[in-house]
Amino acid sequence: MRDPYEVLGVPKTATAAEIKSVFRKQAKQCHPDTHPGDAKKAAKFRDISAAHEILSDKEKRAQYDRGEINADGTQKAQQRAYTHAGQRAGGAPFGFDTGGNDDFLSEFFGGLRGAGRRQTRVRGEDVRYRLNMAFIDAARGGKERVTLSNGKTLDVAIPAGVQEGQQIRLRRQGEPGLGGGPAGDVLIEISILPHPHFQREGDDIHLTLPVSLQEAVLGAKIAVPTIDGPVTMTVRKGSNSGDKLRLAGKGVVKSAAKGKAAERGDQIVTLQVRVPDKPDAALAAFIEKWTPEHIYDPRARLKI
Repeated sequence: MRDPYEVLGVPKTATAAEIKSVFRKQAKQCHPDTHPGDAKKAAKFRDISAAHEILSDKEKRAQYDRGEINADGTQKAQQRAYTHAGQRAGGAPFGFDTGGNDDFLSEFFGGLRGAGRRQTRVRGEDVRYRLNMAFIDAARGGKERVTLSNGKTLDVAIPAGVQEGQQIRLRRQGEPGLGGGPAGDVLIEISILPHPHFQREGDDIHLTLPVSLQEAVLGAKIAVPTIDGPVTMTVRKGSNSGDKLRLAGKGVVKSAAKGKAAERGDQIVTLQVRVPDKPDAALAAFIEKWTPEHIYDPRARLKI
């Protein structure tokens, strides 16, 4: 038997995850089910299976590294009896035991029934996709069409209020399995593009809304944009920059408890009083002649 590290082509410093990944890839490339009648592939499959049996078992790997067992798993200076080539006494074909703690082996090599041919089932690989969504589309939810790297096109249902980094799993839509094994999944990670005016904080949406000096002083009913479209909001007389108004239920959908209707957050509107971008002669003339009834210092609360 060759050195199992050499057989799999991994260094002695390889982690368990790295060993499993290399074995999985090689096993798919030379599995007898996918290469019937190919003696070379079958021989390679037996070799990597035996190597993986040693390196995937923490205890056996440690024993091999210490020189206590041979590459075939037998104790040094001790020969185990074999029932036939490629099978240990009481063991499984190809020189390894599927009863170990490796979940992949259990999945890859489904059970042996009687003396019949082993039925192998390999789960397909998962496919990962990053979906960039507009802010409002993510807040509202809906359907998005994605085209995966393998050319497959899917219509994905996006839940309203989906969050940045949230992952949507589409079961059995990934790469096909081998030997009748199930297909993998598609994992879609959501990335939300920033909006020029809206910002999300939890389930609430924040908006800074410019208002004119006249609207702030005299009060007004004005149109306010929301993710559902514009709504009318009342600005009270004597409003100032920084004043906050709340539009109830105009935020994003909250995670609903089972059996309960989904609720929504609010939209928080912060007023920003703006004077005309271009000088207004009439306004300037008025301000020059205007004497406040009550003298006030707008910076009275500013303490440094």
